Amino acid sequence: MDFQYNYFPEMQYGGFSNADGTILFYTRVNALIQPTHTLIDIGCGRGVYANDPVPYRQRLRILKDKCAKVIGIDINPDANLNPYLDEFRLIEGNRWPLESKSVDICLADNVLEHLLVPDNLFNEARRILKPGGYLCLRTPNIMSYFGLISKLIPNQKHGQILKKLKQTSQADIFPTFYKCNTIYSVKRMLNKYNFSKCVYGHDPEPAYLHFSKFLYFIGFIHQRVAPQLFKVSIHAYARKN
Repeated sequence: MDFQYNYFPEMQYGGFSNADGTILFYTRVNALIQPTHTLIDIGCGRGVYANDPVPYRQRLRILKDKCAKVIGIDINPDANLNPYLDEFRLIEGNRWPLESKSVDICLADNVLEHLLVPDNLFNEARRILKPGGYLCLRTPNIMSYFGLISKLIPNQKHGQILKKLKQTSQADIFPTFYKCNTIYSVKRMLNKYNFSKCVYGHDPEPAYLHFSKFLYFIGFIHQRVAPQLFKVSIHAYARKN
């Protein structure tokens, strides 16, 4: 995959590009964290970023010991295996197992696309956040080439494709519904639940296309010229009013 260095030569110095979406997102999350904060990792998963080959990116994603407490919540009981949590709580039903106004930061990284009823995430985040608390959210944009292709591929095929492209375990693959996956729909939800907000599109390097030099080149061009509405990823940072 050395051809990637032709488009992102900085990857030779630390292993990540200037467009790395994970580093961009978690840098801002880290900037918001205070030592006294309680942070909720929504859909925390099993902590597969322990296998991230880029140490700097891995350290950014590990939030334990950067604040007073990291609580993970998930519908999957196997998420209690996540080594980067201080505490795990299983989601059973629509109401999260957390007290109202008890949390400083809610983090939802690649979760929104898996929700059949997105309203529940925004409603519950508002309920558990303290006044002035933050919601940090990243999700695919259905208006991008990546989102449109994902939408066209049946859910039962996603696992096979992701295993080939990113060596993702079947245990970490869940159905996608894309009920709130445009910049407009995310802004609308945040307005509905009375959050102040900053929402924008971001195109990372086209890592999913590394199997083809030609497609990687097309992805690179898209990353440079695509308008905000068609960027691959949506980043949202919001504050409870």
